[in-house]
Amino acid sequence: MVRIGTSGWVYPHWRERFYPPSLPTKQWLSFYAQHFDTVEVNNSFYRLPKRETFEQWRKETPGDFAFAVKGSRFITHMKKLKGVGEALDRFFSAADGLGEKLAIVLWQLPPNLKSDAERLDAFLRMLPRHCAHAIEFRHPSWWQEETIWKVMERHEIAHCVPIAPPFPKELARIVTAPLVYLRFHGWNGLYAGFFPDDELAWWAEQIANWQKQGLTVFAYFNNDVNAYAVINAKTLKALLAQRF
Repeated sequence: MVRIGTSGWVYPHWRERFYPPSLPTKQWLSFYAQHFDTVEVNNSFYRLPKRETFEQWRKETPGDFAFAVKGSRFITHMKKLKGVGEALDRFFSAADGLGEKLAIVLWQLPPNLKSDAERLDAFLRMLPRHCAHAIEFRHPSWWQEETIWKVMERHEIAHCVPIAPPFPKELARIVTAPLVYLRFHGWNGLYAGFFPDDELAWWAEQIANWQKQGLTVFAYFNNDVNAYAVINAKTLKALLAQRF
């Protein structure tokens, strides 16, 4: 299974570029769901929506729609994964409003947090397993220690592959779970830039190979400027369709 979408859907500058000019903002999610079968909720990183909001999103999307929800920065950036039992309870008491549509939670670690296998292992042990999880590392030390991948594999936690000029493509070789998580942050800068077709064709081939291995793939485009994310996501979907 492959699901391709964008990181967020509420962008005023997508009006006319993607959303019809007269379409009310409250109908944007249902319109988005006519084009994609998944979305990454990004604002939950900054401020956790109420459970009622998650429940409303569940109602506004088709039955087979899947949400990825970004974990709270209070857990990852402020507490740095330690002493987060109550915070995790609060997070999931809200996010579980999505019901069965909560497919995966993304935990993005801060760029100043260095590799720590024990800290990571203790955090992963606390995570509920009614949905999948992925970790996005930012400090390079995490990618340099084999012990980190062993911890991830033991808990079947996906490695989030960050895709942008600063990150080497070799990171795509790190697969730690039955699921692969891709975040296309930007081509010539973070959250900006248009991925050219030949670059997307390279990733389409990688995704096709993961499919053949029986892996599930979630891919999200975060380059929201000028609605590039929408265009690139549709192109990647089309390139994959040509392979099957």
